[in-house]
This record gives sequence, C-alpha cells and structure tokens, in this order.
Amino acid sequence: MNTAIKPQIYLLSILTALILVYLLYLLAPILTPFFAAIILAYMGDPVVDKLERWKLSRTFAVALSFSFLMVAGLVFLLILIPLVGSQISVLVEKFPQYYNWVMQQTEVILRQYFNIQGEFTLFESIKTTVLSHLRETGVLAGNLIGLLSRSGVSFLTSIATLLLIPVVTFYLLRDWDVLMAKIQILLPRTFAPKILQITQECHEVLSAFFRGQLLVMFFLALVYGGGLWLVGLDFGILIGLFAGTVSFVPYLGFISGILLAGLAAIIQFQDWQPVVLVILVFGLGQLLESFILTPWLVGNRIGLHPVMVIFAVLAGGQLFGFFGILLALPMAAVILVLARHFKQRYLKSTIYQRHDPTK
Repeated sequence: MNTAIKPQIYLLSILTALILVYLLYLLAPILTPFFAAIILAYMGDPVVDKLERWKLSRTFAVALSFSFLMVAGLVFLLILIPLVGSQISVLVEKFPQYYNWVMQQTEVILRQYFNIQGEFTLFESIKTTVLSHLRETGVLAGNLIGLLSRSGVSFLTSIATLLLIPVVTFYLLRDWDVLMAKIQILLPRTFAPKILQITQECHEVLSAFFRGQLLVMFFLALVYGGGLWLVGLDFGILIGLFAGTVSFVPYLGFISGILLAGLAAIIQFQDWQPVVLVILVFGLGQLLESFILTPWLVGNRIGLHPVMVIFAVLAGGQLFGFFGILLALPMAAVILVLARHFKQRYLKSTIYQRHDPTK
C-alpha cells in the first residue's frame, strides 16, 4: 500500500469511530435493550457451542440454554425480592429505636465534650422527616400502580422494552456464529490479522470480566450476607447484598459494607463484640476475594488501575445512566487493550525512535 494513503485511511477510521460513538450517545435511550441482549448472547454463546458439540441443533441448544437462563433468573428474583423486602421492613420497623439511641449518644457527647446545652429540636425534625419518608415506602407499590395507570403509554413502552430483550437475545444467540463469520469476511484483508488478534485479546478480557467478576460479586454477596446473618444483624443480608454488588469497584464493597455493618452493629447491640465479628466477616471476604476468587475467576487479564475503574464507572453513569455503569468496566478493559497496541505501535514508530538532532 502507498504510504501516502495510510494517513488518510487512519483519519477516515478515526472520524468514523467518532461518528459512531456520537450516534451511540444520541441513541442511548433506545439502545439499552439491544445492549442487554448483546451481553446476554455473548455470555450464552459458549454454553450453546458446548451443547452443539453434543450433537444438538443450534436452535434447540439456544432454546434449552435460554429456557434455563429464564427459569434461573425468575427463581433468583422470587427468592431475592421477598428477602430484600423483609429486610427493608425490618429497617423501617427498627429505625425509630436506632434513631433514638443515636440521638441520645450524640446529645451526651455534645453536652459533655463540647458544653452545648439546650434542646436539640433539629434532631426531632430530622426524625419526623425520615420517618415520613420511610412510611411512604409502605404505599410505594400503590402509588406506582396509580402512576403507571395514568401514564399508559410510558408503561406499555417499558413493558415492550423488557419483552424485547429476550426476543433479541434469542435471535442473536441463534445466529451468533453466522454474524461473527459475516463480520470477519468484511474486514479489510490487509488489517484482518491484526484486527482478529485485537478482537481475541478483547474477548479474553471481556470473558474474564463477565464470567469472572460477576461470579466474584455473587460469592462475596453470599459471604457478606451469610456472615452478617450469622452475627445476628437485623438487616445484615441487605448490607451484604449491597457490598457484594458494588465490589466490582476495588475496595468499594469492602469499605462501604464494613462501615454500614459496623454502624448497624453498634446501634443494634450497643456493644463492641459484634463489631469485631463484623470486621472478621469482611476480613474473611476480602481474603477470599484477594487470594482465591479474583485470581481463580478473573486473574490479571483486565489490569485496570483502581483510579481508572472509578473514573470509568463515573463516566459511564454520566453518559448512559445505570446501564452505562454496568458497561463501564468492560468497555474500559477493551479500551485498555487498544491502548496497549497503540503503545506498541508508537514505540516502534519513527516519531518515538527519531534521534534528537541537538544531542
């Protein structure tokens, strides 16, 4: 290829990529079900391929794996929703008791150590406000139904979006290998080997994230939730689920979980021994994550710095909302792979290796 043409190709590729990114940003509100379907199809394709090796047809293998996925998700929701609901009910019921104890201790500290006297009316105002909001959660379902009935079009649109995800997932799973083969055929023959190499590395990174990090989050939620339940914390399962869910950000699940659970243990038991048990639970979870779960399930294939992880999550949330948070880390991992190849190409280029004429 003529070297004079190469810069034009690179410029055209960059402009095309920027236009595609801008279009994705504009279409983000309607692309959510398609992104979700692509992720589900990507995660389910290895299972379908394995079933195909057992002499099953592609369609039947997709139907079998898809049915299993739907049933597993439904059972998970049927178990999780009542469990979380009962934990929230405990929180609403116990809140006045916990609040009164915290306010009493706060007043004692303010009077003894800061010599602040008088009535603390602000605390009572805060209590009234919080309790009013907590009581509103009891009628949230009724209000939601009323809102949905008044906004029929929005409700039907949301239902259609949810129903669209399994439909698109089914067709993507059935035709996944065909689509990948057609995309590969369209690649420029000159760049195809390099593109396939980068794609394979991205596939390894994404596999490590989706099939590894999600399992790490699941096991950590079990460890934290089960451990706090054994300690006897009233809503320990809720805190454990939260800590396990946000553990995809390094140390966020550990720090937030131990702070919330420690504070809840002090308020509930008014003793330091349960706090020590809480620390042991999260310490055990951190050891399992650092030495067993992450090395075994994820490994070092992602290699994102914690600061980059935090930035990616915040940027994804800002650009695409909640779904952007979910996609932030895998997209950042793909960008990291591309950056590594760009670095290698830059280090071999004449721009980097050119000698300084002043020396």
